[in-house]
Amino acid sequence: MTGVFDAIAQRIATIRETIPPHVRLIAVSKQVSVEAMRAAYAAGVRDFGESRIQEAEEKQYQLQDLSDITWHLIGHLQSNKAARALELFDWIHSVDSLKLARRLNTLASDRPTPPQACLQVKFASDPNKYGWDAPQLLADLPELDQLHHLNIVGLMTIPPLGLSEDEILALFSEAKEFAAQLDQTALQTIRMKELSMGMSGDYGLAIQAGATMVRLGRVLFGDRPPQHPQP
Repeated sequence: MTGVFDAIAQRIATIRETIPPHVRLIAVSKQVSVEAMRAAYAAGVRDFGESRIQEAEEKQYQLQDLSDITWHLIGHLQSNKAARALELFDWIHSVDSLKLARRLNTLASDRPTPPQACLQVKFASDPNKYGWDAPQLLADLPELDQLHHLNIVGLMTIPPLGLSEDEILALFSEAKEFAAQLDQTALQTIRMKELSMGMSGDYGLAIQAGATMVRLGRVLFGDRPPQHPQP
């Protein structure tokens, strides 16, 4: 396995040369072994993104000795798992509805350090993605701004599949402009300082458009094993 781990370290070193220092590299470690995550950690990665509560819980138990990891939830969060998410994650990138935001705010009211949160927004119609569209978010913004126990610091977006590079860049640029628009409103608690956008196939375009965080899995860890249906 040494060769595999060396390859991970080499990929990380190569990718870091393409990412400006102000952009946070989040290693998307869903379906990635703990051993591979340790190899990424040894190569300097401290931010790891997971999509499922149970998988993250198991990995965090096995990685207790790496106490300076920052954990990011990047997948859809069901309201009934919100309490556990608050215990496990430093960041929640996928706050995708007013209902979920309200739930997290209520649960975070007795926590000394609520997680950093991003609002997930769709800038193109996509039935396969969760999140607000821009008009919906604008309508919900006054109530979101009153959720004083939820530390909303930016936006997250994922382009639909099948877009050209020009279309992806335009979408990411729209996200940047929308965040700037929100920051010009009279917000009390919400801050639009973070843009979580860009994955393995399009992170360069996201950085070009103004991303502050990119979520990279395949280009760091290689292809994941195929998922087999449960019997």
